[in-house]
Amino acid sequence: MAERDGDRRHVSDALREAILRGEFLPGERLVEAQLMTRFGASRFNVRSALTDLSAEGLVEVQRNRGAQVRKVSLDEAVEITEVRMVVEGLIAARAAERVQAEQASELDEIGLLMRRAVEAGEYRRYSDLNSRLHALIRQIAGHQTADRIVGTLRGQLVRHQFVLSLLPGRPQTSLPQHERIIAAIRDGDPKVAEESMREHIASVIEALRSIDQLGGPA
Repeated sequence: MAERDGDRRHVSDALREAILRGEFLPGERLVEAQLMTRFGASRFNVRSALTDLSAEGLVEVQRNRGAQVRKVSLDEAVEITEVRMVVEGLIAARAAERVQAEQASELDEIGLLMRRAVEAGEYRRYSDLNSRLHALIRQIAGHQTADRIVGTLRGQLVRHQFVLSLLPGRPQTSLPQHERIIAAIRDGDPKVAEESMREHIASVIEALRSIDQLGGPA
């Protein structure tokens, strides 16, 4: 039983990562036979993985039509990000309470690399560093429940996050926000850390709404 559960988790993790990397697009059908071949998995484990990812909101399973990568509208993306704002604010506050000197140095290093990436116009690198920063903050906070919630919410927003990263001027807007978050956590100030994180994610919501006004992806 333990081996079967491990195989199921392996397929779930592999498929989740493929979706988050954009290897499967929103609305694309997930054909069981193809997934079995790709992951070297049994039909049972593929179906179990699809069920798992359906519960996470990444996959939509329809009776008699099979599974597909779930489309998330901009309206829903805004709602998801509003929830993220609350939960990630909590995480930032907890990180400020728990941060150690070595972790503070790592935060400073990421902040410096982010600034260099913006100055060099390396926006894909900036996006990668952004993900690394938020992951480190979650690690410092050590709040397992909040971490699971944010992981699920961010997964549902992967396509919109990619579009946001391409918005003109977005990195220049978010960089000082990230620097304020880093400073508050490094200084051990949970109140300012939470406020700074919430302000940052509120600006993400504004950016999402600007995509809507520009006729971005539905």
